[in-house]
Amino acid sequence: MKTLPYLLIGIRFLMAPIILLLSYFKGEESRTLLLILMYFGLLTDIFDGIIARKTGVSSEKLRRLDSQTDLIFWLSLGFASYFINPELIKKEWAGILLILVMESLCYIISWWKFGKETCTHAFLSKMWGVSLLIALTYLIGFQQAGWAFNLAVGLGFISHLDVILIVLLLPKWQYDVPSSYHAWKIRKGKERKKTIFFN
Repeated sequence: MKTLPYLLIGIRFLMAPIILLLSYFKGEESRTLLLILMYFGLLTDIFDGIIARKTGVSSEKLRRLDSQTDLIFWLSLGFASYFINPELIKKEWAGILLILVMESLCYIISWWKFGKETCTHAFLSKMWGVSLLIALTYLIGFQQAGWAFNLAVGLGFISHLDVILIVLLLPKWQYDVPSSYHAWKIRKGKERKKTIFFN
């Protein structure tokens, strides 16, 4: 059981090139399979953290590996959306650019302050992940953007602002910080309770 979180992260990492290859070479024919892989990948993301905390193997190394794998996995799905619907994605360039800029700022600010990438696994970031799942379901499965895409962009902007605030408020680098409010409490020297199901 203690090696299972690493196995789940490894599976999600290996799914990224499969997603890219399927979408590039099979195009619209791969839509159903891409959706199955996306939802399966989400399940591995949910359970790797729960199992790691339950078995006591949650560590900085594991959580950083999980964060970077998440980035690769979701980027692969973003590129897959483009390969399947290039014109639709081009129309939404402003929202996509906003999220890419915000993501870059999170990394830049964290590296500038701590010399490490962000690894907050914050609550709003998890909510953004859910909205991203819905948006990509619409983009890949139904070739539509609309409200789902706009919701993902809006939540993405807010969640990235929260991460930036977390980084700025923390006195030292930490992983698994639920929100900027929790970061403020940590800055004031207050301990927070951790749970098996969330951080």
